[in-house]
Parts: sequence; structure tokens; C-alpha cells
Amino acid sequence: PPPPPPAFQAEDGIRDGIVCLVGSEMCIRDSINRRDLLKAAGISAAFGLTGAGWTHAADAARKPITIAGYKFDRTAALTDGGVKVEGFDHVFEQAAIGDANTHVFSGPATREVTEIGLHPFMLAYANENFRKYILLPVYPVRVFRHKSIFIRTDRGITKPEDLRGRKIGTPGFSSTSLTWIRGIMQHEYGVKPTDIEWVVSAKDSSAGAAGKVSKQESMVPEGLKVSTGSPGKDESQLLVDGEVDALFHAAEPKAYIEGNPIVGRLFPDFRSTEHAYFSKTGIFPIMHAVAIRNDVAEKHPELPLALCKAYSEAKRKAFALLYKLGWASISLPWVAKEIEETRQLMGNNPWPYGIKANEKTLNALFQYSHEQGLANKRLTIEELFHPSTLDYIES
Repeated sequence: PPPPPPAFQAEDGIRDGIVCLVGSEMCIRDSINRRDLLKAAGISAAFGLTGAGWTHAADAARKPITIAGYKFDRTAALTDGGVKVEGFDHVFEQAAIGDANTHVFSGPATREVTEIGLHPFMLAYANENFRKYILLPVYPVRVFRHKSIFIRTDRGITKPEDLRGRKIGTPGFSSTSLTWIRGIMQHEYGVKPTDIEWVVSAKDSSAGAAGKVSKQESMVPEGLKVSTGSPGKDESQLLVDGEVDALFHAAEPKAYIEGNPIVGRLFPDFRSTEHAYFSKTGIFPIMHAVAIRNDVAEKHPELPLALCKAYSEAKRKAFALLYKLGWASISLPWVAKEIEETRQLMGNNPWPYGIKANEKTLNALFQYSHEQGLANKRLTIEELFHPSTLDYIES
């Protein structure tokens, strides 16, 4: 029989005189005339070797898995199937992070692989002896957090030190973002969690994007002044109504998005502040990781590393497009300048996966969680991440 046709690359389309027939997974050059094409199709059909046949044979050898998470530019090739997990046939389910956390920690845990909140996973591991999943050094969400502090503009708050003795609202308390913000405030500005009066809101104005707050995002340690906000009010309304002086929040609160002048940022030029923070510390805060069910990793020991490679390849494709056509494909007028300055500051791979490139960042969060009274011990990389991935370095 003739050899199987080459795999169809979705991003190729029609290029360099090649016509890609999506349904048959065959790429046929323009120089092949219609008669030759029909003749080749007839031979393949006679042997039962149509493109679909080849696909089915390949699929039969691939093991099925489900991957859950958000669809970002850096994961799009994986979510859309443009990048495969070697040896596996994956289905992607979109899931908000709060819901993904709950599915893993107290839900059915049916997903073999899932995006997960890094700090909620840490708390489940340290405080609840959770061992059903283990982490991979893949970080779908990373965010500098100076931008995530919002203030009432009429309270005389102009610098971090002005937060001492103030009431600060939060949706939940022990999420990854809030733990990072408190750690940065303490270690960069000397403002400790004990210097604040905390108010946990009854609702979250960003719940539509983040999902419901999970149990592990709602832990409140002992030794702090903590109260609950007025019933029915989200964190944004607490700030607008003057019940709090400031907010720590992963997302922009509703009132800020709507342009309410009473709400501003503690760091109006947060970009410069975050640039300086990275230059000083080398830390790019990690919010989410990827977790694999332990029983699946034991059954398929090659899968953890295959997943790392697949996520890296999806990210590589995203950055290749960004660096080549970001100036045209992103609907912002000065994005080219942003891309140039980011590469100058952080290099060509500003979003690294793996352990070695992120060791300082991971250990900072481990420290913050323990010293804030959240994790009952200081965790280590070796206990949280799958052993086969500890030496993974992106090519």
C-alpha cells in the first residue's frame, strides 16, 4: 500500500502553492492535475486507505484524556487541537478557575489534567493532605500584582504605607493573587497583614470570569482582624459605599471598569512599578499551574513530560505569531512598542515553564503562604511537582 499522507497543519491553509484539503488531511500541490488526483484517490480507496482511514488508525492508538482550563493565546493551539499531546488524544473543556478548583478538591475529579489555582493547591496539599493530583511546571496565568490594589480617591491614600490601619476589602482571602499582594506589601513596603483590618465581601463582582470562590480561597488565618462585609454587597460596592478604604482584588472591580471617579489604583503608573519590581527581584508572580491526576500519571508515566512539551509548543506558537504579527493582530495601536520593551526587560521567553527558571518565584509564594499563617508548613518544589518534570527545560 502507499504511505500515509502527511499530517494536515491547520495553520498552513493555502500557502506556497499548496492546497490543503481539510477533510482528507491530504496536502496536494497545484502541479498535480485533476486526473492524477482522482487516480491517487482511487488507489487509496481500493486499499481502504482514505485520509479518514489513516486518521482513525492513528486515533485508535492514542489514549483519551480530558484537559480543562482557560483558552488563552498561549494555550489556543492545544485547546483547538493544533498541538497534540504525544501518544494521547485530548479533549479540552473550558473551565473558570474557581470551578476548576472545586471540581478537583471537593468535586468529582474526573478530569485527567486541569488548570489549577497554585495557592489553593498548596493549601489543599499542606492542610488537607490532598494527594489526588500533582503539579506540572506549566503556568497558564502569571500576573504582576501591583495593579491589583484599588483605593478610594478621597481617603488620602497615596502610597503603600498609607494602608496601615485601614479597612481593605477582598473577595475571599486565601487566593493566589491575594497571597501574592500581601507578600509584596510586606516584603517590598513593610506593610504586614496584621497592620490591616480585613473585610471579606459577600460577593465578587468578577465571579462571571473567575467562577465561584473555592473553599481553599476562603481560608482566614488566626491572629488577624477580619470581618464580613454587608450582606448582598460585592467588593466593588463596599468600596463605593465607603465601607472599606481599599481593595485587594485579582480582577478590576466593577466600579473601576465603569469609570467611577471615587475608585483609583494605588499605583497609577503600575507598569513602571512592576517593571522596577521585576528588575529588582526577577519574580514574575505565578497564579495558575497545571495538575495531573496521580493515578493517571502512574498508569502513563510518559504523560507528565508529554504535557509539558505540548503546553510549551502551544506557547511557542503563540509567541512566534505575537513577535511576527502582534502589531497587526492585536487591536491596540502601540502594542509593537510593548512587545519590544517586554523582550528587552524579560528576554524572548518572558513566560517560562519548568522549574529552574521559576524557582525563586515558587519559593517566594511558599514563603508568603507559610508566614501569613495559611499553609501549615513551608512547602517545597519537590513535594508538589511530578518528579519526571523537575528537570524539564524548554527548548
